[in-house]
Amino acid sequence: MKYEVIIYWSEEDKSFVAEVPELAGCVADGETYVEALQNVQIVMQEWIETAQELGRFIPQPKGKLVYA
Repeated sequence: MKYEVIIYWSEEDKSFVAEVPELAGCVADGETYVEALQNVQIVMQEWIETAQELGRFIPQPKGKLVYA
């Protein structure tokens, strides 16, 4: 999938967190950076499948996002 993924360490959760800003609420975590990335790929697929089943809008990947 070509959605941007942001991965960061959460001291509070003691794990890596992976977020997909273009897919609202699409977040996963893992004990390692790689595990968080693998988990968020699964969650992205499930997010898209659920949106399709419910007839909801699925945004097209925009690639790198710009933040202020």
